Amino acid sequence: MAYPPSLSNSTPLSKAGLIIAAAAMIGMLYFGRNILIPLALAFVLSFLLTPMVNALQRIHLGRAPSVLVVLAFCFAITATVGWGVADQLLEITSHIQDYRSNLEEKLHSLHSRKSTPIAQATNTVQELNRELAAAPAIVADSGRNKEASARSVHPIPVQVTAPASNLLDDVRALLGPLAGPIETAGLVIIFMAFMLINREDLRNRLIRLAGQAQLTVMTKALEEASDRLSHYLLLQLLVNGCYGLLFGIGLYVIGIPHALLWGSLGALLRFVPYIGTWIAAAFPMAMAVAVFPGWKQCLFAFALFAVLELLVANVVEPWLYGSYTGISPLAILVAAVFWATLWGPVGLILSTPLTLCLILAGRYFPQLGFLEVLLGDEPVLRPEQMYYQRLLAMDQDEARNVAGDYLRDRTLDDFYQSVLIPALRLAEEDRHSDALGDRSSEFISQTTRELIDDLGERIVSPEVAESDPALSDTTIETASVVCVPARDEADELVGMMLAQLLRQKGFHRARSLTIGSVEEMLAQVGEGGFSIVCVSALPPFAVGQARSLCKHLRARFPEIAIVVGLWGFTGGVPRAQERVGSACTDAVCTSLSEAMLQIRTMAGSRPDLQPESKHSTAPA
Repeated sequence: MAYPPSLSNSTPLSKAGLIIAAAAMIGMLYFGRNILIPLALAFVLSFLLTPMVNALQRIHLGRAPSVLVVLAFCFAITATVGWGVADQLLEITSHIQDYRSNLEEKLHSLHSRKSTPIAQATNTVQELNRELAAAPAIVADSGRNKEASARSVHPIPVQVTAPASNLLDDVRALLGPLAGPIETAGLVIIFMAFMLINREDLRNRLIRLAGQAQLTVMTKALEEASDRLSHYLLLQLLVNGCYGLLFGIGLYVIGIPHALLWGSLGALLRFVPYIGTWIAAAFPMAMAVAVFPGWKQCLFAFALFAVLELLVANVVEPWLYGSYTGISPLAILVAAVFWATLWGPVGLILSTPLTLCLILAGRYFPQLGFLEVLLGDEPVLRPEQMYYQRLLAMDQDEARNVAGDYLRDRTLDDFYQSVLIPALRLAEEDRHSDALGDRSSEFISQTTRELIDDLGERIVSPEVAESDPALSDTTIETASVVCVPARDEADELVGMMLAQLLRQKGFHRARSLTIGSVEEMLAQVGEGGFSIVCVSALPPFAVGQARSLCKHLRARFPEIAIVVGLWGFTGGVPRAQERVGSACTDAVCTSLSEAMLQIRTMAGSRPDLQPESKHSTAPA
């Protein structure tokens, strides 16, 4: 993941400006919430209803009629369900007195349990606290009474008059606490209708505000935002609706009254992260306590809620729309607290969609890249970085866990090429820049060596490649290959990996040398009678040593095939060949897979490389 340069090279002035801008933005969100909340609700709901509008347009219905049909359909469903819910809610309020005796009986049973020693001690302490708190109040009241009696106070007549009311105030007084939600709903419907009708015009204006230079980026961002938000909201509506239906049916089977009310409430409150489901479960459980004489129905309701929540939250939701959010669990919690603090319950409902929009903005605009890092659920460190970072922290177990997680669905050569070799390269860069101490360097090398040995013990039966007909079992078994490190221990470790992979492919006589002086390694090559030598070099620091070692090998053993591996060299094989030169090498490669392919090709195409044609004996 590329990080924006402005984050790493920011000056104190730019950081201060960023803090001031963030504070101004938060203040604007808070003080402008009366208009921003309906606007945000309309924005999110427009993404939810856009697929329905598009479906009607595909049957040659105009944009405005399609929007009106969709809004009328949604209003009809909302009114129908709301009428049934309101009817059951009024029925509950009319029977509150009927539940009083049952509640009093349960409360009496709870109070009867207060005869335990702990309860008695608690009551004694509470009474003492009340007496101590009452004593200063009595003294203060007596002092005020004496002061009041010492002077004469003449009462002043006060007349309170109400200001003249208008029609809007009268309507608000009539609606009572429903006035605010009805006003917000009206604004949401108006904003949403205009957004759905003028969707293309609003999109073009956003692109124009971003500038012509951002045309491609803004187009991709809007397309992904529309796709991910629409799919996420539709799936969330489907999941919550099915949850409410099953919850209501379960409560009806249990026998708890007003199952439609509790099912609808469960479906709606599931849009509220974290606390919504618990509130939805608390109401029917309280109803069961009020209606039934025992606790059995209440426990059944809780069991129903627990089973449904575990299945939906841990199985259904991750499977259906886990990939559409891309938000980390901690970010969901922080976003819920942040938006709830600014906008109340509505902010809690909008927290996930708004956070998803922020993540998409951070993905497409480098200046906001920190948003994706902070809020997204994708790993911010690559596997090789995680492995190297754990070794820097001297955490061998977690480094092995990184290796195990990567190998769970990938091959061993992929792990070596994509994780271990880049991690060793990071260690070499830090070591040459004096950022890595000797103790840490030794720990990294030793841990990596032990990991390679451990993975080598798990090698199964050899897998001989069948793609090259020139290779036979005898050719592979008799070909002797040695991996020679060019400079230091990192080159030796990569040589161990290559030799291990060759043995896994059937080259039983493949081995690797430990790092030593050039003369010592040349002597070991001569004593072993090897037919193919692979010079292992980890750029950028070992390229010169690899070229020098290659020249010594060619001068001492002109008949041996020499392969130079510049692992992960930028620029690919052509540039690597230029750096090493063609006079002393038979092949140059930049990856382990390329090296194995070159060695297989040499073993099958050059019979003179077989040990039987030489006068030396290969090691046992």
